[in-house]
Amino acid sequence: MTDAILPNGHKDGQTDGKIFRKGCNPFAQTGRSKLQNKRANLNQQIIKQMRMRAGAENLLRATSNNKVKEMVMLELSYVNSNLQLLMGQLEGLNSSVEVYQSSQEVSNIPLIALGLKETKEVDFSSPFKAYITSHYNENGASYEDELADLMDLRQSCRTPSRSEAGVELLAKYFNHLPLVESRFFSAAHHSGIFFTWYDSFTGVPVCQQNLSLEKASVLFNVAALYSQIATRSDRQTAGGLRDAISAFQKAAGIVNHLKETFTHTPSYDMSPAMLAMLIRMMLAQAQECLFEQLALPGVRNEFLSLLRMAQEAAKVSEIYDHVHQSMIQTPVKDNVPFFWSTMSQVKTNHYRSMAHYFLALALLDHQVSPSDDEDQQEKTLSQVYDRLPDGCSPLDVLKKPAERERVGRAHIRRAIAGHEEALRIYSLCHHLNKLEMLQDILKASHQRSLRKAGDNQTDEEFTDYLEAPDIISKTEHQAEMEFPTALKGPLSVFSAKQHWTLPRTVHLRTEDGDLGFTLKGDAPVQVVSLDPLSPVAADGLKEGDYIVAVGEVECKWMAVGQVMKLLKDVEEQGVDITVVSVLDANPTMPAKSATFCGNLPKTYSMICLAYDGDDKNGKSRKISKKSSFLSWGLKNKLKSASTISLPTAEQSWNKPCPTFPSNYKDATHF
Repeated sequence: MTDAILPNGHKDGQTDGKIFRKGCNPFAQTGRSKLQNKRANLNQQIIKQMRMRAGAENLLRATSNNKVKEMVMLELSYVNSNLQLLMGQLEGLNSSVEVYQSSQEVSNIPLIALGLKETKEVDFSSPFKAYITSHYNENGASYEDELADLMDLRQSCRTPSRSEAGVELLAKYFNHLPLVESRFFSAAHHSGIFFTWYDSFTGVPVCQQNLSLEKASVLFNVAALYSQIATRSDRQTAGGLRDAISAFQKAAGIVNHLKETFTHTPSYDMSPAMLAMLIRMMLAQAQECLFEQLALPGVRNEFLSLLRMAQEAAKVSEIYDHVHQSMIQTPVKDNVPFFWSTMSQVKTNHYRSMAHYFLALALLDHQVSPSDDEDQQEKTLSQVYDRLPDGCSPLDVLKKPAERERVGRAHIRRAIAGHEEALRIYSLCHHLNKLEMLQDILKASHQRSLRKAGDNQTDEEFTDYLEAPDIISKTEHQAEMEFPTALKGPLSVFSAKQHWTLPRTVHLRTEDGDLGFTLKGDAPVQVVSLDPLSPVAADGLKEGDYIVAVGEVECKWMAVGQVMKLLKDVEEQGVDITVVSVLDANPTMPAKSATFCGNLPKTYSMICLAYDGDDKNGKSRKISKKSSFLSWGLKNKLKSASTISLPTAEQSWNKPCPTFPSNYKDATHF
């Protein structure tokens, strides 16, 4: 919930001497923490109104007095009105995307992040100490410190930092839960501990005595945190876009694992239909970031490059259309924020219009020259269209200037119509109207298309009824789900399911302070991005190897930070590390297992409603990596051609002209 981080063992002046775990500072008042506090307050108000409604309904069924019935009906209408208002406020919080965006984000379309689920405090101490005494015949009081640590860990998970440290905190608690479940929870024994979590979209509380709800809710919050990390990334840089793509893919992977593993969740925000929609939304935003990554250095103003970008934009539009369709289906549409469905509809039209604009540029601004490969252009253009107007072929479009211009003008008309539709839909949602940056981008795109149409206007404009054909979506980089290593844990790696090589020793030594590889993951750490020319590669280290020992120190159970400390002080003579490799090329995902299937009732228990006061997988750490000399020639080649940039809310780049307009006031011609 907060972004401030307090190191372990450090005290904060406002905490009365209490020590908070790393990655957690509930006293830091950021915009995100204030939003979560508002969510918690709304949850309590919703509980109060639900209690009043339940009491009124019970009284209505019990009484036969007409006068009392009239008073109860009046009270019920008042309570239902209050509940509707509170639900509207909660929807507003789910629509407050601006607080999750990067502080440097001034030029990109905003992305949607999930808010964290709220929970009530849980006291493990008394029930667990009693169970230790009765079941294990030990003195429960001797485990007070351990139980206090467990409660402190859970409390810290309510306010994780928006970083990998916050993910590690949630993953650490999640990996503790199976052990706690095996030690203290059984079908024959009721612990008396109720876990209460609030629905992220409705605020309705859900309570259960088993740990399945706890595990599912923590997983949901890990996915939500990854979505917040993604939206916080600086998408004006290549590194920020890579971080955003990775985080969105991990969020989708966690939600998919939640959907397949916890199949009987009583909370609506974790129902199969809602989770399926969230998976699509996370992958759509990852695909959008992949598109921005392609356009970041500038789109080459060449025929084949423009066709490629047209299909990439069409792919983003197609995925967002699927997201929108899933949002308007029953039962998702009843609780998904209207802001979300409107935003997905706006992006569907916006990126479809961009696809038509790129294709119009390719046809209107480029002609076939003797040096061009006509066969390649014809083949590429034929793959862009599913169908062409009757009597028209890709070769006709390429070689006949009149036909080429006619089809190009038809595409620019569809681009204009799509941008107008995006602006119309934008105006329908008052939460969306607060995003002036989005409006500037939509208007800039619209004005850009209008100017292009004006530059290519002819006398036959009003008698030409040709409709531009649809563009086939295609992408070279498909967004895919990932499941973070931190949530798998060492036991899922070092288990009987995997087949391993024998441990082998590799001598590690530095070369100008460069170890030659990158580490990722937590317990165990894995070697990635290995420099093939480094000494350690020559000694037998391979990408994908797991480090199990550094010198005499075993590190199977160590996080990446701890292994880094062991490697940081490598002397000139070096150190021997022990590594193993997995023989399975495709590690299996965790097996499906239906949960919430015990004898406990799956209800919105009113017992819990008493309010008592209130890089790729896993964390990556780069040691060092040399840039490849192969990239130099590519950079120089890209600089040789003019490039086109995506429309932004304000001009903040230095790229060769022509460029897209920065806003609708200073839109430039092509």
